[in-house]
Amino acid sequence: MKITLASYHTVNMKHGGPRTQILQTKQHLEGLGHQVKLHETWDGKPDLESSDLFHLFASNFAVYDLARFLHSEEMPFVTSPIFFTRRSPGVIRWVLRADTLMRKLAPGLWSDYGFTRDICRWSAAVLPNTESERSLIIDGLGISVEKIEVIPNGVEERFLYGDPEPFVKKYGVQDFILNVGHIGVERKNTLSLIRALETIDHPAVIIGKVTDTEEGQACLAEAGKNNNLIIIKGLDHDSDLLASAYAAAKVFALPARYETPGIAALEAALAGANIIITPHGGTHDYFQEMAIYVDPYSVNDIRAGLEKALNAPPNDKLKKHVQRNFLWQRVAEMSVNMYQSVLSQ
Repeated sequence: MKITLASYHTVNMKHGGPRTQILQTKQHLEGLGHQVKLHETWDGKPDLESSDLFHLFASNFAVYDLARFLHSEEMPFVTSPIFFTRRSPGVIRWVLRADTLMRKLAPGLWSDYGFTRDICRWSAAVLPNTESERSLIIDGLGISVEKIEVIPNGVEERFLYGDPEPFVKKYGVQDFILNVGHIGVERKNTLSLIRALETIDHPAVIIGKVTDTEEGQACLAEAGKNNNLIIIKGLDHDSDLLASAYAAAKVFALPARYETPGIAALEAALAGANIIITPHGGTHDYFQEMAIYVDPYSVNDIRAGLEKALNAPPNDKLKKHVQRNFLWQRVAEMSVNMYQSVLSQ
């Protein structure tokens, strides 16, 4: 098959989970013998002529025009929506009713949910990452259950074999508490994690790009008061030092507002760390009873979860579970099955 992968224009600039998802999907689809390219805006229509199918990653306003164009050109595409909200399906339905009315009475007024609904309707198949996302798409957006198939996020096998020594040698810490993710993004809840660490007398490391926001600056200010906490302002995802950090950590903490499911947490789990994580966003689908779930809105609960994880033995059960179910090779095979199903219709 000839497959084109596409997303919003800034996906390669942000170095977040969707970028990893796209690049790993490409690599492993190619490993299965398929021709894969990343959509380039200036390539123009040759992308359509040379592709059997497009796979869109995200279903927001930034990919809306591309999805609408593919639909108008009758080019089959599937979408990994990367869609989640803490709002109920009932609220989503109410907003969509208002969205439909606004489009009629005041053209130019749109809602985020409206963009996602349209993209999912136009898609030949919709591929959520979790059962929670699947439920929101069906019950909230009103998308037919027949076109939806859960395709999980994946993890690179290399994190199974990380060497802790380079990180320990460079930073002088081991068996620490680790967090990896953007610092200062409200959803990531890093400030609450830093506050939870204040009274825990144990080394901790946070790796991530610091966003220039009020919360980002607050994170740095709070972190500066904690002699046990090291802030590393970003490591490239392909860096051996990142794999080394996972291997050297005892606990990985991701008490975000929600995650779907948090690729960094999967990477740390494969490396053997104990995981504490948010219960929101479908994380139970991946970590089941093998992680410690904490209330992201309670610093005390995050602190209690950290202490519990520090006192727990290494979680080999979770490590084996992730290795068995969530390597990118398996995810790519599931994606290929969906592509073939779409193209055979």
